[in-house]
Amino acid sequence: MQYNRILLKLSGEALMGERQYGIDPKRLAEYAEEIKSVTEKGIEVAIVIGGGNIFRGVAGASKGMDRVQGDHMGMLATVINGLALQSALEDAGIQTRLQSAIKINEVAEPFIRRKAIRHLEKGRVVIFGGGTGNPYFTTDSAAVLRAIEIHADIILKGTRVDGIYTADPEKDKKATKFDFISFEDVIKKGLKVMDTTAFTLSHENELPIIVFDMNTPGNLIRVATGEQIGTKVNI
Repeated sequence: MQYNRILLKLSGEALMGERQYGIDPKRLAEYAEEIKSVTEKGIEVAIVIGGGNIFRGVAGASKGMDRVQGDHMGMLATVINGLALQSALEDAGIQTRLQSAIKINEVAEPFIRRKAIRHLEKGRVVIFGGGTGNPYFTTDSAAVLRAIEIHADIILKGTRVDGIYTADPEKDKKATKFDFISFEDVIKKGLKVMDTTAFTLSHENELPIIVFDMNTPGNLIRVATGEQIGTKVNI
């Protein structure tokens, strides 16, 4: 089954590529081509991107910085990443709009739900920056919130691993992968998919999540067209 409208959640760290910090133009170009292949199938694509490659509010707070100030810096980091991804997508020939939850009118449209949906209906990719616009909420929460607001069919969470495992596969070689798992089982087993607020919001609104490896070429188009890739979390 091909999805009609997806929300792709990317971490800021994903944009670092092989670097230790910042944005890797090569990785941006790769992601732009992956996203282009999905839009060419007529699938509407919205994107929420983190800011951890530039700044994390939680990390700043742990070192004595005011948490609200730190989170505002993190929101700005997501807008910087959004601008970079927008540029890469437009270089690939994809019409893209960046909407921000915090007002930065010179560089991004303000988030307006109806306008975002209209952009998607016209075949444009919409990037949502600035998180939810509120401190103490992660970009995972922003991804779920925006997905619900735009009536996305599913959240595709692109990560470095190819799904949800019984333990961290990078640390435990005996960890086994789930192809399908319910929201209840994720909670019972204490598995880390998203932060609790985001995961609960997705569960309450019966919005499925697929966790997959974004760095394998072709995976995004495969998962968006319904192929069994990664792990699907559903009711």
